[in-house]
Amino acid sequence: MTEPDRWDPGVHSYASMGYYDADYRPKDTDVLAVFRVTPQPGVDPVEAAAAVAGESSTATWTVVWTDRLTTHTHYQAKCYRVDPVPGREGEHLAYVAYDIDLFEEGSIANLTSSIIGNVFGFKPLKALRLEDMRIPVAYVKTFQGPAHGIVMEREILNKFGRPLLGATVKPKLGLSARNYGRVVYEACRGGLDFTKDDENINSQPFMRWRDRFLYAMEGVNRAMAQTGEIKGHYLNITAATVEDMYERAEFAKELGSVVVMMDLTVGYSAMQSMAHWARRNSVLLHLHRAGHSTYTRQKTHGVSFRVIAKWSRLIGVDHVHAGTIVGKLEGDPATTKGFYDTLRLGHVPAEHGNGIYFDQDWASLPGVMPVASGGIHAGQMHQLVDLLGEDVILQFGGGTIGHPLGVAAGAEANRVALEAVVKARNEGRNLLKEGPDILRSAAQRNRPLEVALATWGDVTFDYAATDAPDAVPTASV
Repeated sequence: MTEPDRWDPGVHSYASMGYYDADYRPKDTDVLAVFRVTPQPGVDPVEAAAAVAGESSTATWTVVWTDRLTTHTHYQAKCYRVDPVPGREGEHLAYVAYDIDLFEEGSIANLTSSIIGNVFGFKPLKALRLEDMRIPVAYVKTFQGPAHGIVMEREILNKFGRPLLGATVKPKLGLSARNYGRVVYEACRGGLDFTKDDENINSQPFMRWRDRFLYAMEGVNRAMAQTGEIKGHYLNITAATVEDMYERAEFAKELGSVVVMMDLTVGYSAMQSMAHWARRNSVLLHLHRAGHSTYTRQKTHGVSFRVIAKWSRLIGVDHVHAGTIVGKLEGDPATTKGFYDTLRLGHVPAEHGNGIYFDQDWASLPGVMPVASGGIHAGQMHQLVDLLGEDVILQFGGGTIGHPLGVAAGAEANRVALEAVVKARNEGRNLLKEGPDILRSAAQRNRPLEVALATWGDVTFDYAATDAPDAVPTASV
């Protein structure tokens, strides 16, 4: 039988319609994506990869003659490479190039509608995961980027040479506004730089948002007056409508807050709108990645957090939660390093060992401050500083609020531990090897740290990560 012509009516393979082209060489201006494709039994991997390219760009299930009204090859996404995943039978990495003309300038909503639109429900695919993207410089420059960025944030706060410290108020639901403000005050007075609302504290019957803002900022201002340091509380402006979010943000600004917070669940358009507001009003913008694990954690289906990190940097947030490695939440060390590099570096080289598939040039877009939060405590301070570096916010919720001597003592323990570890790092000491001794030595001179180490010093969360890189080490000669 002869091969059908491209324009013969009916159902053709996606590959034969031009959505797979092994000879294609991506242009500097192409948006690149790599998908983990798990075809249904009997479906050819190349055809499955071509279907991903087709259904995320211009294809449908049958030939349509209206393709001839366009320069159809220009608008077709092209899968140019399909590799089997080492050690994972049935999974393949499909590399797809999209012409920049397929996307509206400066719109994450449009970019995501295109790349992760209908294709994840496509029947011939058993599972599909977006592993990484290369955003070309030409497209990067259409976005505002972080409202302030790491360098400007440190200048606003006048805090240099060390990680920043934070804590989530606990219990995050149920406190009255006055008691909530007391926790903020004690934590900031004790030595923290920030306290924060959590993702699900908005404006509930037990504490309306305006009352929380008033009492929280009273606590911040009292702590600033007593310590002489700039402090902040992440006032969560997440709300049912963007108009409500603007109202809450404006009130936070009127009260003198240096930072506001929103949840990932508000959606990309709302996040981008608030990023523009934050830059116009000189207010730092904190993003809690609420809900991300529903689609980032599983190995075979969803969207990797490294992609969410890239979208967040383009959107324009100043902070985003990015993992702790040693805490209670998912976090493979190599994968998490890839997240942190993606958020902080100006140029991120491809490094498959960290899950980074493409070189990424951020074209002077400011860096985003990663936030480490979830089950961490003072006894891990040497590990956190060694693994995560200096430009990070270390947030100890239970590790501050749960201190036996009170909230202020919990904050003091964290601050003393941090400064002892940073001093040791600056002296060139080996933090991973000497860290426990460094902390014990500091605890001899500080009762709150001594109690913190006695309470949590042996607490660890040792579980195998579900999202580790696929790179297979090769033997060296």
